[in-house]
Amino acid sequence: MSYGVVLPHRNSSGYKPAARKIRTSRRDLGVRIRSVLLTKLAARLIVGALRMIFATCRRKYAPFPGTDAYDASISNRFLYSVWHDLLVFPLFVDKPQHMSALVSKHQDGSYLSESMHLLNVEPYRGSTNRGGAQAVRQLLDAAERKHITITPDGPRGPRHILKEGIVFLASRTGQAIVPMACGCRRGFRIKGSWTDMLIPFPFTTVYGTLGQPIPVPPDLSRQQLAEYTARVQQAMERLQAQLDDWMAGRIEQIDFSHTEPRSVAA
Repeated sequence: MSYGVVLPHRNSSGYKPAARKIRTSRRDLGVRIRSVLLTKLAARLIVGALRMIFATCRRKYAPFPGTDAYDASISNRFLYSVWHDLLVFPLFVDKPQHMSALVSKHQDGSYLSESMHLLNVEPYRGSTNRGGAQAVRQLLDAAERKHITITPDGPRGPRHILKEGIVFLASRTGQAIVPMACGCRRGFRIKGSWTDMLIPFPFTTVYGTLGQPIPVPPDLSRQQLAEYTARVQQAMERLQAQLDDWMAGRIEQIDFSHTEPRSVAA
């Protein structure tokens, strides 16, 4: 048995012949079903393994007041900005509340999307290259109800270089951008095509912090979009530097007054 979709076309002489069919065989359908089931199984195994690792870890977490993504009672909704290689930390340090996320349409994104369903996060599939417009429309609809987590250097890098998409989304939704920094005392990296995902070793200490929200005005010019992108990049770098000092014992706590980014001209 096969399933067909009728597509009209013209030949070289300009006449319109009988419609042709694109066939999907039972074998192809079976492969797709097995792929979906394997993706779901892989996601459950990954989530289970990471939950066990994080359950053994000591956790230190310092959010800027009023930005705690794990507090269901906060009334404001934010855009959380976390680097792609650190994404597992905000997902497993605690249980995210009212959270959604933009996830790539690539196969790696399929595993991540299934994993997020298991972690109380609503995924929206898309990127700047594939399905982005539809995903942005969905995120705009969700913005009043949910926080949104973005990896601004994904899905293809370069590593820790912020793209303009998160600033554009902030200008459209009215949500302020909250920089995020994460890390661990001891861990290992899973090598990828352009970035290495950081995973903590069991029984180590994991760290997380959320910086001061950065409001973005609507209707930005191209110059303003670039300026705010640079501002968020700077805030991410300053916050990560402070977190690195915290992990190394050079400071006792995060000083948010030292992470405030420079102002941007109106």
